[in-house]
Amino acid sequence: MTGLRVLRGGSGAPTVLLLHGLGATADVWDGLTALLDRAWVAPDLPGHGGSAWLDGYTFGTVADAVAGLVDPRGTVVVGHSFGGVIGLHLARVPGVRAVVGLGIKVAWTGGELDRAAALARKPPIIHPTREDAATRFQRVAGLVGLQDDVPAAALTRDGDGWRTTHDPRTFAVGDPAVAPLLAAAPVQVVLARGEHDPMVSRDQLTALVPDAVDLPGLGHNAHVEAPAALLPVLAPLR
Repeated sequence: MTGLRVLRGGSGAPTVLLLHGLGATADVWDGLTALLDRAWVAPDLPGHGGSAWLDGYTFGTVADAVAGLVDPRGTVVVGHSFGGVIGLHLARVPGVRAVVGLGIKVAWTGGELDRAAALARKPPIIHPTREDAATRFQRVAGLVGLQDDVPAAALTRDGDGWRTTHDPRTFAVGDPAVAPLLAAAPVQVVLARGEHDPMVSRDQLTALVPDAVDLPGLGHNAHVEAPAALLPVLAPLR
């Protein structure tokens, strides 16, 4: 896919492909990329940040849009929440050696899916000031109190006001159906969560994989709260 905003850096194999969560941008990985000892690639997913919008969104179409970023010589995919599901869809792409899914919400009720679909039908909110739009970005991405600087790519002028660049239609991707994706994955998959993540419980993860990882003291955005906590998870994945 053309029209992706992509951040890159580092050197050494395998490459780490970093996929952010719903409503966020690639910049949420800044703390982790500063610590990595290998090459890394972090896109704004379609409909987010500086990347183009799609005609419609499924987990599969978003995965297809970023599949070209997989280094066929060797890639470890690390995805947070929504991005973790995209990572599972990439598990069969040649070159992927392992997938880490952090904070994936694996259990959805009908009511939760209905509310997400309703959000997707609403047009982008136009805010009177850039500061208001920035607050909206942080709230949707779950970054309030965690990331003070809002990336320029996350906000745009719209007439006399401001809005986030996030396409609300991404909320309509539906149930991620994680269990079948795990069953079909031909590579190692690690599921992890912050110990205090309200989006997914340890029991829900261990029902899917017996060796799910709990990151002590952290919440849903563990990679922003304490980037170094992911290094022991990544270390054996080569």
